[in-house]
Amino acid sequence: MSRYLFRFIKKLSLRWKMVVLVMPLVIIPIILVGSVIGVIASRQAYLGVTQTSKADLEHMADFTLDLLNSHHQQFQVYRQDKRESFKKDLATLTDIAYNLADSQKHLFQDGHITLESAKAEVKEGLRKVNVGESGYLFAITSKGDLEVHVAREGENILDEQDECGRYFIREMIQSALQSDPGEVRYIIYPWRNAILGDTNPRRKIAAYRYFPECDWVIAASSYLEETYEDLAFETRSLEELKKKINAKKVGLTGYIFGMDSKGNFKIHPEAEGQNFFDATDFKGNAFIREMCEKKNGWIRYPWKNPGDTAPRMKIVRYAYFEPWDWIVAVGSYEDEFYREANLIKWRIVTTMLLLPFIVGLVAVSLVFVASKILTEPINHMIGVIRKVKGGRMDEQMDVETSDELGELAATFNHMTRIIKSNQEMEATLAQQGKMASLGVLSSGVAHEINNPLGVILGYASYLEKKIGPEDPTYNFIHEIKRESKRCKKIVQDLLSYARTPKPSMEEADVNDLLSQIVDFAANHTDMHNVEVVKEFATDLPPVRLDGDQMRQVAINLILNAGAAMEDGGRLVVRTAREGKDALLVFRDDGAGIAPEDLERIFEPFFTTKARGTGLGLAITKQIVEQHQGRIEMESTVGQGTTVTVRLPLEPEDF
Repeated sequence: MSRYLFRFIKKLSLRWKMVVLVMPLVIIPIILVGSVIGVIASRQAYLGVTQTSKADLEHMADFTLDLLNSHHQQFQVYRQDKRESFKKDLATLTDIAYNLADSQKHLFQDGHITLESAKAEVKEGLRKVNVGESGYLFAITSKGDLEVHVAREGENILDEQDECGRYFIREMIQSALQSDPGEVRYIIYPWRNAILGDTNPRRKIAAYRYFPECDWVIAASSYLEETYEDLAFETRSLEELKKKINAKKVGLTGYIFGMDSKGNFKIHPEAEGQNFFDATDFKGNAFIREMCEKKNGWIRYPWKNPGDTAPRMKIVRYAYFEPWDWIVAVGSYEDEFYREANLIKWRIVTTMLLLPFIVGLVAVSLVFVASKILTEPINHMIGVIRKVKGGRMDEQMDVETSDELGELAATFNHMTRIIKSNQEMEATLAQQGKMASLGVLSSGVAHEINNPLGVILGYASYLEKKIGPEDPTYNFIHEIKRESKRCKKIVQDLLSYARTPKPSMEEADVNDLLSQIVDFAANHTDMHNVEVVKEFATDLPPVRLDGDQMRQVAINLILNAGAAMEDGGRLVVRTAREGKDALLVFRDDGAGIAPEDLERIFEPFFTTKARGTGLGLAITKQIVEQHQGRIEMESTVGQGTTVTVRLPLEPEDF
């Protein structure tokens, strides 16, 4: 049986072999491990959900306490700010009243008014000032006689007591007599004003200052609830806070409630304002009483709501808020806790049924992906090998991984680079041999051709002087002379290319060198309709170069640009510094060069001109490379050409 199985597997493709081998290894362990984990997870779910739910109750209780404490602290700060502000207002009124009395005193001392008139003016002024809704200004002597008062003026109130039995008038007088000149002091006392219809005492505050010239204690007083105790505002704020707390849901039907230590519900979604101190659960236990006595902890009790067929166990976390003597409680039913656990159990069962099927599909997909990942690089390698076999040594394998295939691809690429380098070296050696032969040939050709050309040019010039332009043979003689000069230039260019001398390097100012060349080249016939613009960098340091050879490079590039602008145009000659290189840029807006010609533009004897030799740019490139530089050309047909010469600021010494 195993023999037939192995034979069947061998006939499968690589992808299906991986499926047959991997699937059992993946699915069988999942079924075994998943069954064990499912049982353990179901048991732990109940414990975990219960602990989590209790932690949620704890968190909600702390959150509610934080809300109450924040509300409490906020109004403590609010009251303190209003108290300080109102005390300043009372002090200001007291100072105004004091200044009024002091000004009347000065009028009396200066003899403008009598003492009785001065006191009458002060009393009249103090009576007209109201402080809040029912506050007022008053003045009392050190013996307790009321000199100024809205209702009891003329009475002696030295033995007057507040609602706590304190002789607050004596305390005010004694404190005022001991105060420093100009000092304002304060007193707060409970007071029930029968004239205003008060049934309960209210706290009152008074700011006072001693006026020794008249033996008066001048005071400004008002009730606290009319100043910084805004009870209506605090009540509204507390109601808004209660709404926020009541809106918080705990689970599905749980909620937050708060009560004082006597069982009065201060916060409750339905029973706010009622007393449940003696309320009992389904078993008759007084759970509210227990919470009020312990004030902090956990409680669990059965509770049956209207409409429930049976009681349900409820768990409550309660905590004490001391500033208000409140117990804050957060409760929820336990069956709502286990509802999540039951859902988790059924999810585990469902997952155990679906997991093998899903994992099987995923495993098959991953196997196909894995086989694709393994086979595609191999197919790519085979394709590259075939291309290299056909002579395309530039082809390289993509190295995207660091595994064995990546190492194989990198090794193959290294091998092809070595082969290509050897081929280039062979081509270079062959080219150098050709160039050496060309140099020898050029020397002989230059010598053998220049002498006959000199004789031809001499006789042509002689005949040109002997006959006039009207002679029919004049044009032929002129053409002989012109073509002979062209032949002589071709021989000279060929000799220059074959025997370019080693540059004599000296430091030179590139800007001055280019400026001279531009001025010289501007007089050439090809540059008559061309506007030359100089854009030289001011921070360019001296560059080591051969001035004569670099002049030849610049003249070639400038004249080429002029020839490309037959109808005129604009040539920008720019210098710049880029890193460790000096840049010489020649940008024209001429006819441009076709992309297929741009690749061969520096080849010897390749030219796009009707009468060019094809050696000018080849010689230019040769000179630049001998300076350890690079020449780059970018061109767009119909828009122009940009040639960039890069020369190192610090060339290496060989």
